[in-house]
Amino acid sequence: MVTATNICPPNWGQNSNNGGWCNPPRAHFDLTKPAFMKIANWKAGIIPVSYRRVACRRSGGIKFKFEGNGYWLLVYVMNVGGAGDIKNMAVKGSRTNWIDMSHNWGASYQAFSSLYGQSLSFRLTSYTTRQTIYAWNAAPASWSAGRTYNSYANFS
Repeated sequence: MVTATNICPPNWGQNSNNGGWCNPPRAHFDLTKPAFMKIANWKAGIIPVSYRRVACRRSGGIKFKFEGNGYWLLVYVMNVGGAGDIKNMAVKGSRTNWIDMSHNWGASYQAFSSLYGQSLSFRLTSYTTRQTIYAWNAAPASWSAGRTYNSYANFS
């Protein structure tokens, strides 16, 4: 079993069967050379792979690593249980309403808003199961970039 994340950007200038290997709806996995060589000869190039999605069993809550500055918050989301995916995410400061976050890359989401000095809660929805969870007060008002905060919430 392997954990795979598809972060290959689409190439809309190419047909999905002729160079646009990362274009939806094609399932696409980029593997390191050592991982690829466990399933095929390196020279094989693009090969068909059978796979199935399985639930991610995680202990503890979702973790949020913060980066950014006073006007931009970038959150890297880790230890995601259930289907292991996120469709959308929002942040709520102790003095704001819910603010939708945009997808940055991988499991990173960003908000262009001044949130310093506020405790932060997060709302996350799974792409696969459509389940929505809330990580209330996941970060204290004294939060800072470069730190990781643990919540009690996680997908089942």
